Amino acid sequence: MVGSLTAAVLVAGGVTAAVAVTDGSDSGGTPASSSADAGFARDMAVHHQQAVEMSYIVRDRTDDEEVRRLAYDIAQTQANQRGMLLGWLDLWELPKVPEGAPMEWMGMGDMPPGKDGALMPGMATNAELARLGKLSGKKAEVLYLQLMTRHHRGGVHMAEGCVKRCGVSVERRLARGMVESQESEISLMKSLLEARGAKA
Repeated sequence: MVGSLTAAVLVAGGVTAAVAVTDGSDSGGTPASSSADAGFARDMAVHHQQAVEMSYIVRDRTDDEEVRRLAYDIAQTQANQRGMLLGWLDLWELPKVPEGAPMEWMGMGDMPPGKDGALMPGMATNAELARLGKLSGKKAEVLYLQLMTRHHRGGVHMAEGCVKRCGVSVERRLARGMVESQESEISLMKSLLEARGAKA
């Protein structure tokens, strides 16, 4: 069951990567720096970077093949997607650093400032990352799966925002693929947590 879910996630991630290779907006123009397209690219690049970091931490803290394989898949997929998002910002000649508050492009710029490194919904705090780096074995696996489940839920919310608001068609397709693959991974992580007697 877990193996088939992992395979489905990998296929979804591969399809996502395959479609996100060009810059094509519905209007044919370059997005503005204040657009949802640029905002999503900047914020999701930051969000993805933390997922990559967490995944490499847990790979060094456990010998469990299922969790190590999932962590590797997440790290590779999100690193590749992050490269696409930053590449589009380069192509559009737009700043990679947010000019306003995180999630402003989603109408959430007035939310309280993120604390201890958790800049956007779902992100882990620096204290949580430090704790993950000190645990090992089952304890590290459980914390990673819990943190990544929360992280994915925040990522899905953001990707759904792009599907609704972004004007660049290929970016909307990437966001739609993120929703599908991360929801599949959330389901997989739920199964892995249950097998370890833990909840998300």
